Amino acid sequence: MDTTVINIFCLILLFVGILGTFLPVLPGLLLSICGLLLYKFGTDADLPMIYIWAFGILTAASIVLSYVIPAKTNRKYGGTRWGSIGSVIGTIVGIFIPIPLGFLVGMFAGVFIGELLHDSKDMNKALQSTKGALIGFIYGTGFSFVVGVAMFLVVLLNMFNVI
Repeated sequence: MDTTVINIFCLILLFVGILGTFLPVLPGLLLSICGLLLYKFGTDADLPMIYIWAFGILTAASIVLSYVIPAKTNRKYGGTRWGSIGSVIGTIVGIFIPIPLGFLVGMFAGVFIGELLHDSKDMNKALQSTKGALIGFIYGTGFSFVVGVAMFLVVLLNMFNVI
C-alpha cells in the first residue's frame, strides 16, 4: 500500500481518537495508539521506539485514571457509591438520548439522582457530588485530550522530519 495513503489513514485515526477523548461513543486513545502504531510499523517512519513506549504507558494510565479520577473527586465532594452507580447508568442512558452531549447530561443527572435516592433530604450533598463528577470528568478528559494531541503532533512532526 502507498505510504501516503497509510499516513493519511494514521492521521485520521489519530484525529478521531482525539475526538474520542471526550465523545464516549468512540474509543479515544485506543484509536490514537492504533494510528501511532500503524504509522511506526506500517510505513518506513524513523519514529524512535521511546515514543511508542511512552504513549503506550500514557494511554494505559489514561484508561485507569478515567475510572479513578471521577470516583476520587466524587468522594472528595461528599459523593457516595449511589452517585457513582448513577453516573454510570446516566452516561449509558445519555448516549441514547438524542440531544447534544446527552452522555454528559446523563452522567450528571445520574449522579444527582443517585445521591438523592441515597438521601432524598440532602439536595446540597447531591449537588456537591455532581460538582465532583464534573471536576473529575474535566480532569480525566483533559489528560486524555492532551495525550491524544501529543500523539497527533509527534506523528505529524515526524512526517515532516522535524523530530
